[in-house]
Amino acid sequence: MSPDLNSLSAYQFDLPPELIAQVPITPRDSSRLMVIDRSTGNISEMVFRDLKDFLKSRDSLVFNDTKVIPARIIGKRPTGGTAEIFLVRSLGNHIWEALARPGKKMRAGSKVEFGNNFSCEILETLPNGNKIVRFDTGGEDFERQLDKFGQMPLPMYIKREGKNEEDAERYQTIYAANPGALAAPTAGLHFTEEMIKYMKNKGIDQSHITLHVGLGTFRPVQVDDIRQHPMHSEQFLISPDTATRLNQRSITHRQICVGTTSCRALETASNVNGEIISGTYDTNIFIHPGYQFKYVKSLLTNFHIPGSTLLMLVCAFAGYDLTMEAYARAIKDRYRFYSYGDAMLIL
Repeated sequence: MSPDLNSLSAYQFDLPPELIAQVPITPRDSSRLMVIDRSTGNISEMVFRDLKDFLKSRDSLVFNDTKVIPARIIGKRPTGGTAEIFLVRSLGNHIWEALARPGKKMRAGSKVEFGNNFSCEILETLPNGNKIVRFDTGGEDFERQLDKFGQMPLPMYIKREGKNEEDAERYQTIYAANPGALAAPTAGLHFTEEMIKYMKNKGIDQSHITLHVGLGTFRPVQVDDIRQHPMHSEQFLISPDTATRLNQRSITHRQICVGTTSCRALETASNVNGEIISGTYDTNIFIHPGYQFKYVKSLLTNFHIPGSTLLMLVCAFAGYDLTMEAYARAIKDRYRFYSYGDAMLIL
């Protein structure tokens, strides 16, 4: 009996905890890459670095060049107690919407000291419990202070305490350019400078869009009927020049969308004819089985959390049965899962 693809239970599976990657593999491009051919159902494997040879001249890649900010800042309250401020969204002029812990003790007027004349004051509490905070940088550049005192906002399944310099480098794509993300577009973490240069010299086109990944990417689906899930919103930008390049895609050459974030952006920005329209967007598109793709033809992505909207997107793209077959094989063959894990290329 076929599962109900609108039911959350269809996207649950048992994942051995030891397959959840806790540290990045070195070098970046030595991760495993599962390759799925939708037309034949064939599943094969290569080392990620071999992707540069697998692709041909005039193939192309679409990257999300958002940059993760060190959004988690630990400080002290005047009482000496520890406080955590987690940046959510910039409101301008050093004012941010943020999560704060301990939330109940962080009322309007409360202050948190981080060091080096860097501090913040709670201005108000929003109905959802988030705080509006104003930072005092002590005359220093805000980004510089944030780099000094902030920590990378690692997903909850990566168990790490304190500031880790390896995460500061590795939980960031090598082409990250536009600060604003609270989570990395993890499909891009496998690429190295050498790969990017090699592919460029080979004639493989590379385009960049910017979608700032938010905390909503980790929000669990908590309803039995997935169609009732309130999808999070994220902002993205596609420039006119990039849109022109994307619309010149040749039907005889592959264009690979790097990551589910790029996929959501391209599907949101495409019209009914599959043409990309440039601009700045807020998207809460929820792609799950039944969705008809307008633009994306090939997808590079990591292995995702059971029951997640990201897994549902992959099932919509590759087909439910083929996706679950691939995931079962990945578990059997001991692939590494999630942000620091291995990758899947769906053609």
